[in-house]
Amino acid sequence: MLSQAEENYLKAIYSLDTESKGVVSTNLIANKMQTKASSVTDMIKKLSEKELVKYKKYQGVRLSDKGRKIATSIVRKHRLWECFLVDKLNFSWDEVHDIAEQLEHIQSEALINSLDAFLEFPSYDPHGDPIPDKEGFIFKRKKVALSSLNPQDETVLLGVKDSSDEFLRFLSKKNIAIGDSIKIIGHELFDKSMEVVIKGKELTITDEVAKNLLVKEIG
Repeated sequence: MLSQAEENYLKAIYSLDTESKGVVSTNLIANKMQTKASSVTDMIKKLSEKELVKYKKYQGVRLSDKGRKIATSIVRKHRLWECFLVDKLNFSWDEVHDIAEQLEHIQSEALINSLDAFLEFPSYDPHGDPIPDKEGFIFKRKKVALSSLNPQDETVLLGVKDSSDEFLRFLSKKNIAIGDSIKIIGHELFDKSMEVVIKGKELTITDEVAKNLLVKEIG
């Protein structure tokens, strides 16, 4: 059985690999885990000895097939627990991450499969991130930043790039949620802000916010 620290490292490498689609450097892992590079190196050696990662000095880290399977399972548990907390216990989407971080280490596969069925097999978590099924398959939707679209485009909010508590609370305050339809009215050339309509209400969205709203691709 792996320690929680080992599982957290596998999940961090999985996340970074998903973003970079390549070998992950120890410095990136150190930033993600908010720890020293030397501590990362020590942990990577342990994971390598357990054949969970493939590591070459100065070349970075990759998950092995075994490591990826475990990491995907952890991600699945985390996102299912987030769904449960939001959908069944009425937590807000900015409250659930830290709780799910604790619950994701539960080892019972039967419990997680029952949880999945109880939730009616959700494909996405409250933040719009895909949930792996029990076989580890992930169905990904094509998403683009709202900032890349043009006036008169109409789209749907599918997820967020920034899932920090602060940003999620900001969106809740503005009454912006996953699944909302968005129509772009115009762009402001001076500061690149956008005029949009969400839930029938006109809003001005800064460029920084627009870059962090992931929407359905216009095609």
